[in-house]
Amino acid sequence: MNTEKTSAPTDAPVVNPEAAHDAVTAVDPRLLVREQGFAGYISEFKRKLHAGDLGSIPVVIGLIVICAVFQSLNSNFLSAKNLSDISVAMVATGMMAVGIIFVLLLGEIDLSVGSVSGVSGAIVAVLSVTHGMNEWLAVIVAIASGAAIGALHGFFFARIGAPAFAVTLAGLLFWLGFMLQLLGDQGTINLDGDGVVGKLTTYYFSDVAAAYGLAAIAVAGFFLSAFVDNRRREAAGVPSRPLGDIVLRTVLLAVIAFAAAVMFNQYRGLPLALVLFLVVLVLTDFVLRRTTYGRKIFALGGSVEASRRAGINVTAVRISVFAIAGTFAAIGGLFWASKIAAANQSAGAGDLLMNVIAAAVIGGTSLFGGRGRTWNALLGVMVIVSIQYGLSLQGIATPIQYMITGGVLLATVVIDSVTRKTQKSAGRA
Repeated sequence: MNTEKTSAPTDAPVVNPEAAHDAVTAVDPRLLVREQGFAGYISEFKRKLHAGDLGSIPVVIGLIVICAVFQSLNSNFLSAKNLSDISVAMVATGMMAVGIIFVLLLGEIDLSVGSVSGVSGAIVAVLSVTHGMNEWLAVIVAIASGAAIGALHGFFFARIGAPAFAVTLAGLLFWLGFMLQLLGDQGTINLDGDGVVGKLTTYYFSDVAAAYGLAAIAVAGFFLSAFVDNRRREAAGVPSRPLGDIVLRTVLLAVIAFAAAVMFNQYRGLPLALVLFLVVLVLTDFVLRRTTYGRKIFALGGSVEASRRAGINVTAVRISVFAIAGTFAAIGGLFWASKIAAANQSAGAGDLLMNVIAAAVIGGTSLFGGRGRTWNALLGVMVIVSIQYGLSLQGIATPIQYMITGGVLLATVVIDSVTRKTQKSAGRA
């Protein structure tokens, strides 16, 4: 058997010369910055604009516009109190959005996260309040239950072959009924405001050193991570960023981080809820971008068949991803229970599910799979909660808030679709 590989002739005709002419050559941005200096940023931006690959830039610009508009309408919008309240209010939805991002990276959807979050709060309330179980143990049981529920959904999807949409829609209804059954006739179980769950959204690190310390740790961690990664790339002989580029990025992060620290210290201090959310984002981002498991998730989002042929256990990865979504739905449910200091029948209902999905998509995660980062949850939920708080300050009715949030989500989905088409025409998809 002849295994000799033959290379294509160099003078082979181009099948589609128009597409070849319009294709955008992918150039490592590190190389552009190293060779062209500041002009490299402009060149990279133009290339991304032409290729439809702007990442989180539109979201950041949109967030700046939102803040500018609402501040011009009401000077209290950018006050320390309002911004601190926004940072706490966004954590519950943001936690759930992190789990949804894992599912969206597969190109799938989980409609049950709202109900699962309600079940989580109900489990903690019933076990700790009604049955007197230690609250820490009740929290662990609730989170483990969320993971088990997600894994069950993943089993029906990955092993049985049922569509994820149908499985999780059934889960939405089933777990909603299960939550109502747990809460019983009274429908509401109050939680101890000074307990483990109660303090999730009410505890603040009042010492000014806490906020400044977290800012310093974040800046130092970013610089060291970027510097070490750069050294590894240099050692491997692949494009790397110049030291000045890393320093510039670090300075920009420092300005944002310490400005936030100053703001928090002007009110009640650093919120525990935000600290936990940031820790989750760092850890999950590391899992997705720095581990073999994370690469498997992105590979599945790109092509299931190619991943299977590459030796990836498609079934196991799919089940684990839905288990992760269930876990973060349960964690988000605990934050919602903390916010109202109770578990009640309205938990997980209303616009929660839509806000969770919207936060992931608005932040930059593709509905078509294969593109996104857990940091998208932070950007997306900041947009949603900022709009909600800004409209509330103006006394805008809830129906109008729904309409505006829906419009923002539609615009994001349209941008995502146009981006994919642009990338295909540019030869990047």
